[in-house]
Amino acid sequence: MRIAVAGPQPIIRAATPEDVKAVAEIYAHYVTTSVATFDETPRTLDDWRCRLEELTGRGLPFLVADLSGEVAGYACAGPWRPKPAYRHTVEDTIYIAPGHLGRGLGKALLGTLVAESTRAGMRRMIAVIADTGDGASAALHHRFGFTEAGRLTDVGYKHGRWIDTLLMQRPLMV
Repeated sequence: MRIAVAGPQPIIRAATPEDVKAVAEIYAHYVTTSVATFDETPRTLDDWRCRLEELTGRGLPFLVADLSGEVAGYACAGPWRPKPAYRHTVEDTIYIAPGHLGRGLGKALLGTLVAESTRAGMRRMIAVIADTGDGASAALHHRFGFTEAGRLTDVGYKHGRWIDTLLMQRPLMV
């Protein structure tokens, strides 16, 4: 699937151990400056190395958007829940480096993530979106066929405020 983006064309590719530092830096930005994630402490490089190894070991996609050798964003599909009956359902994660927002990288990453998760034999993808008042993430997911599955109110508290989460889902295989 080819997704058009503004500016130089990114290469959406599988993440490698060499990408872990950039992925960790992107995520740490959102941990410390936003409520997009409910983590309050950035993950270590070892945590990210283990995450990459775990997901790829399960045959699940962990992708980066490479712009001229720079990791400008990443996306991965991880298990939705640990219980065995959920093994065909994944949760998506997408983060774009702050200097690369608004360039279509989220669209390129999500399109590839959906395709790769389908190829991996997954049946359903879940998005858990922190409701920050900015509808960009929900709109992106709507464009890829996600539908709203529900809302959890005041389930997170970070940076002095209560945050809802919007649950969205889409079938991968029919």
